[in-house]
Amino acid sequence: MSFAAGALVANSAPHLATAVTGRRHMTPLAGRRSGPAVNAVWAGLNLAGGAALLQASRRRGGRRWDDDLVAFEAGYLAFALWMAASERFLPMNHDAH
Repeated sequence: MSFAAGALVANSAPHLATAVTGRRHMTPLAGRRSGPAVNAVWAGLNLAGGAALLQASRRRGGRRWDDDLVAFEAGYLAFALWMAASERFLPMNHDAH
C-alpha cells in the first residue's frame, strides 16, 4: 500500500505545479486540454488517494513507519523516474521540437 501511496503522491506534484502556474497538463479527466482547475482536482484526488492508502496501511498496525517509509519513497521514485523517461522519449505534455 505504501508503494502505491508514494506513486500517487508523486503523480500529484506536476499537476499541482501546473494548477499553481496556470498551465495545461494532460489528465485522465480532460485529456491534453486539462487546464489549471482540472489539474488541481486531479492533484487533489491523487493526494487524497495516497493519504487514504497510508491511513489504511497504518490501521493494519504492527508495522513501523520505517518499513512503510522505504516503500513510500520507492513508489515515489519509481513513478518519478518513469514519468521523466516517458516525457523524454514519448512526449505527452509538450510538442516535440
